[in-house]
Amino acid sequence: MSINKPAAAADLMIFARVVEAGSFSAAALRLGLPKSSVSRRVAAFEARLGERVFERSTRRLALTDLGRSLIDHGRRLIEAVDAVDAVAEQRRAQPTGVLRVSMPGDFVMLTLPRLLAGFSRRHPAVDVQLDLSPRRVDLLAEGFDLAVRMGALPEDASLVARRLVDFETGLVASPDYLARRGAPLVPSDLPGHDAVALLTRDGQPFAWELRCGDERWEGHIGGRLAANSMGALVQLAAAGAGIAAVSLHYALEPLERGHLVRVLPAWSMPAVPAWAVMPTNRLIPPKTRVFVDALRRFLARQLADGAAPPAG
Repeated sequence: MSINKPAAAADLMIFARVVEAGSFSAAALRLGLPKSSVSRRVAAFEARLGERVFERSTRRLALTDLGRSLIDHGRRLIEAVDAVDAVAEQRRAQPTGVLRVSMPGDFVMLTLPRLLAGFSRRHPAVDVQLDLSPRRVDLLAEGFDLAVRMGALPEDASLVARRLVDFETGLVASPDYLARRGAPLVPSDLPGHDAVALLTRDGQPFAWELRCGDERWEGHIGGRLAANSMGALVQLAAAGAGIAAVSLHYALEPLERGHLVRVLPAWSMPAVPAWAVMPTNRLIPPKTRVFVDALRRFLARQLADGAAPPAG
């Protein structure tokens, strides 16, 4: 005879709950089910077994020989289910497990020393493993819990994204470069300068988009240096290689020290969003949720305070 094992297990547990509670009514209250549903499930259990598990009377329930032989199995099942619930509750109260995170190496320089060290102290049961490679990892295929990604995101139904922060973007250059080449006064002066360009994933330089009130300007500026790293752009610009369009939070320290200055500060550029990207085919576990919340709060505080990114 073919047995529906999930249904049999559920009915065995309901049978054990009835024994534990002493009546169908009391068991129904504990289970949050109508009494009629509990009675039907026990009847279905007996029909599946081909024998009664209870001798019913108006006063009390008594176990049959079969019921007595099954009750220990039912109690062990209840203990196992209660243990699973306890583990889940503990994990909700205390996040635990290995958290695999992919993020750009430059981004880590904004977060690693203070955020990650503090996170590890607050959540000692979570082991954080960072992948800092520049490639865009496949979260599902490679078993990552989370990826931090910058800029526009492609449409992907298998992923869910939570916006972490928007980084202000602007043009910067070293005082030495501007002393040699002159400071641009309007965007139309930019084509006569050297750019340190940020590369797309396809290896093409990003176009610069500037806006001042109702005026707009967009274009590619020539230059012999380009990189796919925001940190590299900041360092190259500080070394006098040219003008770079960067997320200004990455450049706070060299700006404060005078190694870089703003170029065309009256002209704004589109902000660069940072995203926490997670798989959608699973519930977001507590370890991931608390990490994303901590990262979001940390970045918001840094931007509000105007704090320079920690060095190393």
